[in-house]
Amino acid sequence: MDKIRIAIIGTGMAFERLHYPVFRQLSDKFEIVAICDQDREKLEKWRTNLGLKPEDAYTDFKDMLVRSDVDAFDILVPIELNFKIAEAVARSNKPFILEKPLAPTQEQANAARKLTKKFNVPVMVAENYRYNEENNIIRDLVRTKEIGDVFYFIKNKVMDFPQDMLKDDFAAAEWRQHPEFPGGTVFDTGVHDIAGLRHIFGAVDFVHAVALPQKADFAPYSAIQVNLSFKTGVIGQFSFFSAGEEMQRPLIGLRIFGSTGMIYLEEATCGTINVAYNDGNSKQIPYEPDKGFYNEMLNFYKAAIGEEPLSVTPEMEFGDADTMFAILKSARTNRIVKVDKTREYEFV
Repeated sequence: MDKIRIAIIGTGMAFERLHYPVFRQLSDKFEIVAICDQDREKLEKWRTNLGLKPEDAYTDFKDMLVRSDVDAFDILVPIELNFKIAEAVARSNKPFILEKPLAPTQEQANAARKLTKKFNVPVMVAENYRYNEENNIIRDLVRTKEIGDVFYFIKNKVMDFPQDMLKDDFAAAEWRQHPEFPGGTVFDTGVHDIAGLRHIFGAVDFVHAVALPQKADFAPYSAIQVNLSFKTGVIGQFSFFSAGEEMQRPLIGLRIFGSTGMIYLEEATCGTINVAYNDGNSKQIPYEPDKGFYNEMLNFYKAAIGEEPLSVTPEMEFGDADTMFAILKSARTNRIVKVDKTREYEFV
């Protein structure tokens, strides 16, 4: 198959730092033929960088949908626009990549997961935590009972959003500082960690969350702590602190406790998974950090040429977003909230 000719909708930081570097790595498989952004200055910068003609740069994505020389689309827009744009692109009957989370509301997320079947079009959700090497390795360790039967886990995530807003980083985006979707960065960031946990342990039975409210636009809570019960019988605790730092080293990270040992991952970028056994032995498993972005694009390409199925579909990603909606509801109501109805992921 020739290269996939792809059109970019949104040329912000996610494109610049996450997707574009991978498209360059996979330049034998992808060719960017059109771009769209409402910011004309940013649009012209990228048009020049990519060597595109003036007619290949758009301020309205709908004008790109009729192009016969576009094979697929890559959507990288603020969360509140995700579903609206995804639905319009789906009507073009061409495959597309959609950044997570699916949508700003549970209702729109539910509609988004049906796009694949409704329009008979392949959709890959760019949830890199489901493609990251560390989560795939840990998933295999759990499934092969490397540490026996898994009982429970501890997962702690910390970010200093107030300080990150002052840096040249994702938190500097206006739509993240003043989000038009519930949960703010708790939802936007937390959905990654939930995706990773669901990738490892499967469907979630129910959640129960408590949180510390704060008066800040970027998130309704400074800290949130969640008890999760999975359909497999595993239980665990997920904590997310959005307004500070974890100074002690090693970090709490992800710790999984089994009948014959435990698995420890300090953070996604550390490059080593530690396995400690009850008999005193241990081993370290190296991996390449941040490989998820490469793996997801390669999966999209191979799916397009029929070599393998898409690994992360809207149906699967809906479960991750739905779990976050349940967590926010539980924190708001102080009640247990059910999530998945069946032991396996539900597909519609």
